[in-house]
Amino acid sequence: MSLRTPFLLACALLLAACSPVTQENFAKLKPGMERAEVEKLLGKPSECAGALGMSSCTWGEKNRFISVQFAGDQVMMFSGKGLK
Repeated sequence: MSLRTPFLLACALLLAACSPVTQENFAKLKPGMERAEVEKLLGKPSECAGALGMSSCTWGEKNRFISVQFAGDQVMMFSGKGLK
C-alpha cells in the first residue's frame, strides 16, 4: 500500500471534523435570526429552494444535516439529523 492512501484518508477525516454541521452550531440557531447570521455560522448552504418569500436551505449531506426554513431573511424553524 502506498503512502498516498493513508494520507488521503487522513485529509478526508480532518475535513469532516471541520464541518460546521455540528450539534454545537445547531444549538446556536434561534428563531428570528437573520439569514446572514446563519450563513456566518454554517457557511454557504448545500442547497436551497423556495418561493413567495419562503425558503428552505440545507447544510450537510443525506444522513447528517441541518435544515433551516426562512420567511424572508429570518429563521422560522430548523431541524437537524445525525448531529453529534
